[in-house]
Amino acid sequence: MNMMALPGGRHLGSIPLQEQRLHFMQVDSVQRWMEDLKLMTECECMCVLQAKPISLEEDTQSDLILAGGPGPGDPLQLLLKRGWVISTELRRIGQKLAQDRWARVHSMSVRLTCHARSMVSEYSTISRTTSQEMGQAEKLLMEKCSELSAVTERCLQVENEHVLKSMKACVSETLSMLGQHFGQLLELALTREVQALVRKIDTSDNIYITESTTGNLFSLTQEGAPLCRIIAKEGGVVALFKVCRQDTFRCLYPQALRTLASICCVEEGVHQLEKVDGILCLTDILTDDSHSEATRAEAAAVVAQVTSPHLSFTQHLTSFLENMEEIVTALIKLCQEASSGEVFLLASAALANITFFEKMACEMLLQLNAIRVLLEACGDKQRVDTPYTRDQIVTILANMSVLEQCASDIIQENGVQLIMGMLSEKPRSGTPAEVAACERVQQKAAVTLARLCRDPDVAREAVRLSCMSRLIELCRSPSERNSSDAVLVACLCSVRNLLQFWAALRRLAGVCPEGLQDSDFQQLVQPRLVDSFLLCSNMEESFV
Repeated sequence: MNMMALPGGRHLGSIPLQEQRLHFMQVDSVQRWMEDLKLMTECECMCVLQAKPISLEEDTQSDLILAGGPGPGDPLQLLLKRGWVISTELRRIGQKLAQDRWARVHSMSVRLTCHARSMVSEYSTISRTTSQEMGQAEKLLMEKCSELSAVTERCLQVENEHVLKSMKACVSETLSMLGQHFGQLLELALTREVQALVRKIDTSDNIYITESTTGNLFSLTQEGAPLCRIIAKEGGVVALFKVCRQDTFRCLYPQALRTLASICCVEEGVHQLEKVDGILCLTDILTDDSHSEATRAEAAAVVAQVTSPHLSFTQHLTSFLENMEEIVTALIKLCQEASSGEVFLLASAALANITFFEKMACEMLLQLNAIRVLLEACGDKQRVDTPYTRDQIVTILANMSVLEQCASDIIQENGVQLIMGMLSEKPRSGTPAEVAACERVQQKAAVTLARLCRDPDVAREAVRLSCMSRLIELCRSPSERNSSDAVLVACLCSVRNLLQFWAALRRLAGVCPEGLQDSDFQQLVQPRLVDSFLLCSNMEESFV
């Protein structure tokens, strides 16, 4: 499977493909403290006015997770920040309830009520109008907040454990219902705000207003799949493709496409894309050289998202199959002409996903000399300089290696040596994302070799390059593969395929492969694959 996270927050696969902007909670700590003062004071004052003692427990401060106040007239930030605070409080109340810490449960319930009341009041002030449905949701939420505060206060006065146990179930049920009402209210409010944004994009002919509103919509997509679903349901995909079909908004195409890629991480987004002939629009952009490289790169990002092998609901895009040849041709050209690593990464990621999406794409790539383009790019540090990019390249090669003609093209372009080099992929930063990307590169490089070594010419080249020594090292040394079982299985398969060729070579010419010991044959080849796997996966580092 081809799943990865890119530097800077872009995601390929089941996670949105985007450029992470500064999250609303990630601000300078001093600035955050200054913004928090007002809300913290209000909550404490309300506790005192209601004669509720402020807890002196050692974890009190850690529970006061409060967001800074939203900017004036900014209902979206208000909802997101207050929503985050209330969600955090609900989760922490549940944790304290499980620990039977009734004093903390009650004080936190009072504080939760303060936050809920503030959210309702502040949003009503900013929005000025409210629907009957929202009014009913607000009423139900506040009733449950009052009920929770009351029942937790009664629990403080109960000493009988059996009675307290029965009341605990009641508190738990009230907390659950409160969470549901809060979720419903927040969804209604966010839907209302999204509708306003989509309506503004759809009706505006002012480039500055459209740019600002599209930026707001993109920021919302960063908050996760639920908001992406709301945006898709309220016509966000339709409005953004309308922008991408107007020449007057050409400079906004990259921003609109980036937002579309984020929305299409959810099923509703892909369905809307299909309904408005989004694939045809993407094809037109990719094949039109008059568009900027940035625009075509963002169009490639949308293609990468909707063809992700992790999204089962994208497997029936009939319009994609109709335009696949034009899309693949345009993506190969974009890879060849890419002026930066990010552009190459987006184009190659789209190609990698397409090879999973439709097998016929591999034959198209072969006819378009994709192997030469990709392997040449490996020598260009400006285009290929990270394990994330090499992950895409080796994914394409692994999927193409099932074709017989692929082997001769690989040898012609000195591909065996490049693939062997990928077996030594190491992370530079040590971040979990980069380590995982290196594991995928090693695994797919081994898979590619295992498939290609069915061809005698490739196997002979692998023998010449002493490929067996590196494969055996990966099998025997967990640190070399970061203890990855996937890399181990792929390397064992490659070792076995190479030894089949070497066995024939030994019979014909008496040649013994360099670096192969009898113990390697007995432990890595002779047993069943599962036995070799168990043996290698349990090896200590000192074994080597």
